[in-house]
Amino acid sequence: MTLADRKALTVRIRLHGTPAETAAALAALAHVLHIRSVSRPYPDRRSPLFQRIYLHATPREDTRQ
Repeated sequence: MTLADRKALTVRIRLHGTPAETAAALAALAHVLHIRSVSRPYPDRRSPLFQRIYLHATPREDTRQ
């Protein structure tokens, strides 16, 4: 697979929730995606209880059809 192919398959994902919720979602996504990068947590603009994190991920070879 070439760099262009991998770049085309990369998805950007935003997770939004409590720190525990975003950690759980990240762990679940790691089972079906290769997580390439994870941003630092950004505070929610409206509620200090929530955060946002951004991911770059690609499909795992064993889950692609």
